Amino acid sequence: MKILVLNGPNMNLLGIREPDVYGAVTFQKLLDNIYNYGKKNNLEIRCLQSNHEGVLIDAVQNAYRQKYDGIVINPAAYTHTSIAIRDAIKAVHIPTVEVHISDIDKREDFRKINYIKDVVVHSIVGHGINGYLEALEYLQNRAANNVGRN
Repeated sequence: MKILVLNGPNMNLLGIREPDVYGAVTFQKLLDNIYNYGKKNNLEIRCLQSNHEGVLIDAVQNAYRQKYDGIVINPAAYTHTSIAIRDAIKAVHIPTVEVHISDIDKREDFRKINYIKDVVVHSIVGHGINGYLEALEYLQNRAANNVGRN
């Protein structure tokens, strides 16, 4: 199974940025956890983080051309602003799981706007960095149960 893991703006600052909200685990440790999970579960995983909306859109579109089986995405602040990322996810019909380290529904009012939630197959919010592993497991189980594309 081939899965793309995307992270939006400022996610590379994990461990530095608001540790009371996002925890003290570094971005590199998050990546290590994801890749280790992939090795243990025979998953081909590619991770990408970008602070640029277009790079994330290009990655979603390339996932279609490169025949990825699933996408895990933490669009970060773009969750609340990017119709373009939403449209890319909807267009490619690749099962996509949205992940947020914090519970965005219990934060500032502007974070309650979510342009992604209606085009993903599942959302995991407020589970810390373990949410990424839960998302990978969800996609594996979905594939094992022969559930098709979005």
